Amino acid sequence: MAMTYKRNLACFTDTVGVEEAEGFLAWLQTHPKLKLDLSACTHLHAAQLQVLMAARLPIAAWPADGNLMVWLKSALNEGA
Repeated sequence: MAMTYKRNLACFTDTVGVEEAEGFLAWLQTHPKLKLDLSACTHLHAAQLQVLMAARLPIAAWPADGNLMVWLKSALNEGA
């Protein structure tokens, strides 16, 4: 499973695909204080990115992969 949920933390691991976007959005709507851990994420589908862009979640940990981190920070207007 590429996404795991804890109390108020969603953890993205490895490749996070389109099939999990709807479930993530539903979970997000019931957890408004959610933070996101992307440290183990290696790839993110555009559908997931759209959810993140709309939700403007606080990021607890950015991806370890430097290229992905820079790309996501840019896409989420977080600076590099």
